[in-house]
Amino acid sequence: MSTPARRPRRRMRRSAPGSPGGARATAPGPAAGAPRRLRGQAADEAVRAALTPLGADERPTPLRVAIAVCVVLAIAVIAGAASIHDLSRHGGSIPGAALLAVVLALLAQGMYRRRYWAVLSFEALLAFQIIVTSLALVVASTLLAAAICVVGVALGGWLFWKLVRVMGRIQAGEQAERLR
Repeated sequence: MSTPARRPRRRMRRSAPGSPGGARATAPGPAAGAPRRLRGQAADEAVRAALTPLGADERPTPLRVAIAVCVVLAIAVIAGAASIHDLSRHGGSIPGAALLAVVLALLAQGMYRRRYWAVLSFEALLAFQIIVTSLALVVASTLLAAAICVVGVALGGWLFWKLVRVMGRIQAGEQAERLR
């Protein structure tokens, strides 16, 4: 003879000791005047609606910082390639350095023109830098090297986070132009 299937017991939520309400206490609901928290697609739409497109010549500070970083890196790559006599012995090449400098210069130009693809590409490079610097932190042998890695991750993470909103504002402007 088989035993009947047991149903799982439901746990009763008890109210706080000494408070009226019997065995079950109700969960406190949201206040009558409190706004409901939006979730999912509704929350995304609310955030998009709140974004104001960039003005005609507006370049927020994070975008200007990203442009400056690209320009400085492009110049540093060219200066480094020109100053090292045997670049191939150090794992590099003149054409590779020139290509990297051109890509960085194009990214800087695209970000100056407030192009979404340029900011997105820079953020991809920034994410790669954050990951590599985090991995370098794992193998840092001195406190100075570890501190430099931590500063690099912190500054890269700050710039990455700030550029997300800039990208949204650029995209909001592009969508507004398409609707015209």
